[in-house]
Amino acid sequence: MFAYWNGYLYVFLFLLLGVILPVAALWVLGPILRPSKPSKEKLTSYESGVDPIGDAHVRYNARYYLFALLFVVFDVETLFLYPWAASFHKLGMFGLVEMLIFIFMLVIGLIYAWRKKVLEWT
Repeated sequence: MFAYWNGYLYVFLFLLLGVILPVAALWVLGPILRPSKPSKEKLTSYESGVDPIGDAHVRYNARYYLFALLFVVFDVETLFLYPWAASFHKLGMFGLVEMLIFIFMLVIGLIYAWRKKVLEWT
């Protein structure tokens, strides 16, 4: 019975150390090792040597975020094509059908984004 739980004990200890070590490094050792001399100059914003003008909180249109998110999604999905292309000869017709379904779903997502006018920059 103990031998069964022994494997979980190692996993638990590994996870515990994985949490404790970064926390100790950041919250305990960090303040001890780093210099701390705050001043008014150090606490100001820095924009390439020029004093900041205006408010730092600028509101952007949500469409820009959607555009960036779509780019990331389609970029990452395109990366899935490379392993498929490299192992195409092993997968055969099954791999081709699966990839066609995958690409069809991507095209449906692209058409949806196009109709919702997410791809328009202005």
